[in-house]
Amino acid sequence: MSATADHAETNLAARLGFQTDMVVQEIGYDEDVDQELREAIEAVTATELVDEDYDDVADAVVLWFREDDGDLTDALVDTTTYIEDGGYILLLTPKTGRDGYVEPSEIGEAATTAGLSQTKGVSVGKDWTGSRLVTPKTAAKKR
Repeated sequence: MSATADHAETNLAARLGFQTDMVVQEIGYDEDVDQELREAIEAVTATELVDEDYDDVADAVVLWFREDDGDLTDALVDTTTYIEDGGYILLLTPKTGRDGYVEPSEIGEAATTAGLSQTKGVSVGKDWTGSRLVTPKTAAKKR
């Protein structure tokens, strides 16, 4: 990877709201995840991602979700228990045409049902798209 590509990935992680010393929990890791994004998040936070077995609250959660991973609403509700007040979820789903693609309308409906607001959508690598989800209380604080 070139220095320019590395810088672009790191900037993406920063634009997604990751900051130094954040604890970021990763859920749904599999061999298909975007390794460059994972490394960029670790570079920006200066900490390693913690896995699903982490037993404390995190500042943010990276949730890799594919269509066949179960019910998205349930996954989001469960994930909200892992984040600190003021934290957020970065929901990552496969892009259109990729295996495991999730319809944007399903994401919006699941987020609303789980009590979350979608604040930002972004292309993440060649295979993944991201949605930044926050609790309404967090969204109100940012105004």
